[in-house]
Amino acid sequence: MNDQQLPADTAMGTVSLDVGDLDAMTAFYHDVILLDVLSSAGDVAELGRAGRTLVRLRHRPGLPRGERRSAGLFHTALLHPDPTSLATTLASVAVHAPSLYTGAGEHLVSQAFYLDDPEGNGIELYWDRPRSEWSWDDAGHVRMDTLYIDPNGFLAEHLAADAKDFVLTDPDRRHERPLAPDEVVGHVHLKVGQAARAKDFYVGLLGFELTAEMPGAVFVSAGGYHHHMAMNTWASQGVGLRSPGLGLGRVDIELPGRDAVLAAAARLRAGGVAVADSGEAVEADDPWGNRVRLTGA
Repeated sequence: MNDQQLPADTAMGTVSLDVGDLDAMTAFYHDVILLDVLSSAGDVAELGRAGRTLVRLRHRPGLPRGERRSAGLFHTALLHPDPTSLATTLASVAVHAPSLYTGAGEHLVSQAFYLDDPEGNGIELYWDRPRSEWSWDDAGHVRMDTLYIDPNGFLAEHLAADAKDFVLTDPDRRHERPLAPDEVVGHVHLKVGQAARAKDFYVGLLGFELTAEMPGAVFVSAGGYHHHMAMNTWASQGVGLRSPGLGLGRVDIELPGRDAVLAAAARLRAGGVAVADSGEAVEADDPWGNRVRLTGA
């Protein structure tokens, strides 16, 4: 790393969503995605695992539903520690919300399954293959692909016998079979208007390293991860600033200390980006109004 890059131990934090039906969305992330309700007060609910907030829901019923072609969230990717824990969550989706399932992919570095939440926010459920199995080209780009996975075959191979009954039980009884505590937000994928401009912002200013490019998309990370963030134009080529609407509220990025936060803020300001510093965190918008918040441990 140099002083123009984010530290190697950068990690993704909470993804905040503005939602129209707080009760229904809280129930979905609890009952189907199997996250714990960590707090619920007024117009905000926080859900996560082992006391760590992964998804924050803010009730904004006055906002219109976001347009599919608009910039915003493509998906929140929830990283599971192993195939067995991933199979448990996937089985819950299959039992309780099969109509929301949208597909799967063998990505070489990971195996992933995709769905939408009830308000159309994309979700990826995945686990990583060991880093020793990843391969990189001479340009320093990780090799990824999207190959077929049979979700039923994955469940048959990896779903633990006791999990079959577990996913059918009342979600409030989940303490009877603890879920993996180390599930985290592994990466966040955004919709943007131009891939090259996204690279300028997220690599050139914010300080991620470029790990892969493909038509209409860039993938970036810190510390040699395959990607902490990705930006694509697959349904949003040429769009401009987001209009207010339901969907993505903010993406949190966790840095190892205040000095790293201030260094990133300085790069953003030098690039002409407006930065808000509360003293606890720094916030800025990318060129399409997707808000990122930098915090220091």
